[in-house]
Amino acid sequence: MAKGYWIAHVDVSDPEAYQLYRAANAEPLHKYGARFLVRAGDFTQVEGASRSRHVVLEFVDYGTALACYRSSEYQKAAALRRRAAETDLVVIAGYEGPQPAPIAQEAARTAAKSFWVGHVDVSEPEGYEASITAGLPVIARYGGQFLVRGGAFERVEGAARSRTILLGFPSYAAALECYDSPDHQAAAALRNGKAELDLTVCEGYDGAQP
Repeated sequence: MAKGYWIAHVDVSDPEAYQLYRAANAEPLHKYGARFLVRAGDFTQVEGASRSRHVVLEFVDYGTALACYRSSEYQKAAALRRRAAETDLVVIAGYEGPQPAPIAQEAARTAAKSFWVGHVDVSEPEGYEASITAGLPVIARYGGQFLVRGGAFERVEGAARSRTILLGFPSYAAALECYDSPDHQAAAALRNGKAELDLTVCEGYDGAQP
């Protein structure tokens, strides 16, 4: 069964109040089995716009991810956040289709230590797909695996583009090297004028979980 995810981008205006939110969200996140993949670590904004903080949470499935967000427990915590930060938050279904390299989905998820977090508006689908097809061998070379690739989603707060991707890589260095590689840049050039992309390379999180 495909996982579910929260993908959030945050600008904090009141750090002390935001810490109250973090303390309050631990109980509902634990109740619904959430696991942090990204939690405000280092990041590099390689394309488009960005907020100053990035969070990715994984759930057992999309339904559970939505249920957690909609729960009264989490909404009490979210009320604290809304007084302390501006947030763009998408709840989205994970991906179980073919991967750039033949690695099992669960193994890819466990191995991922860094992520590409991308949000896309596509204006010319054929040109965009040509870019993706050209980029897949490069992503495979650097150990990249899709955790989210389009899929059902709900924009629950703030702004969102029409399509989201989440790619896991074995290290932050590998994620950056893949993006900067000449082959990837050549593939990316194929989508010029065919899609608008916000893409952030985020360090993974290996601290305490809810």
